Amino acid sequence: MRRATGGVLAPAPGRAEREQRAAVASVQRSLDGPRTVVVINPKGGAHKTTATMLIASTFGEHRSGSALAWDNNETRGTLGWRSQSSWHQSTAVDLLRDLDRFAAPDSARMGDLDAYVRTQPGAHVDVLASDEDAASAASIDAEAFRALHRTLTRFYRVMVVDTGNNMRASNWQAAIEVADQVVIVSTVREDTAQSAAWAVDALRATGHEDIVRNAVTVLSDPAPRRDRELAERLHEHFGRLTRSVIDVPYDRALVAGGPIDVDALSPDSRQAWLRVSAAVAEGL
Repeated sequence: MRRATGGVLAPAPGRAEREQRAAVASVQRSLDGPRTVVVINPKGGAHKTTATMLIASTFGEHRSGSALAWDNNETRGTLGWRSQSSWHQSTAVDLLRDLDRFAAPDSARMGDLDAYVRTQPGAHVDVLASDEDAASAASIDAEAFRALHRTLTRFYRVMVVDTGNNMRASNWQAAIEVADQVVIVSTVREDTAQSAAWAVDALRATGHEDIVRNAVTVLSDPAPRRDRELAERLHEHFGRLTRSVIDVPYDRALVAGGPIDVDALSPDSRQAWLRVSAAVAEGL
């Protein structure tokens, strides 16, 4: 229109475009140091890993990298399965074993981490998987998590941490201690929602009221047809306790459970995860 009229008619951006620009600006906002986002729900199947991957990918996309998706399961998690394969199969256990390589700040380089993290093609995000050896007796405890976190904060601006299902595990507790932002995820189902509500109650009961008050809640549709009555109840409940509640639509591209291809997501899904990431960024 501008070109056709020589600039006489210059329509302003519509509402959708303004919201898109505002969300991207939030994700790109300046940070005065590295930030840690922790994704929680003590029940499997709540879309924690999906949320971790897509939030980290969104930050990586709009901040031109320097984002990490980190599986902080004390034994074996699923983030490595949901990420694109790499030339190596190294995990957090391998990085922990070799942390001395990164002890001297003047000798360690970002590229040295390539032997431990899995760079995702086109997603501008790295993945640090949990232990994948079925015969391994290795586990990550609080001390191990803190050591890894100290090193990784030197290389990444935004780290999104996927947690296990045991809130009493020491590495789970250690992640909460360093969290700049907590994301509570649940599918719109009674069981995963009850688990999320229980996690919120547990955090508040252990002195983490501020973390809960600043948290972002993500409600993900597990099927094409939404349970509207339950969704409204969940919005009301978590809306009273957390800073923001955001809906994410069902997406067939995520159903198979294989490596997540961000480019395969529907436009509605990508927009929803951008809104989630913008809300997260506002709490950083």
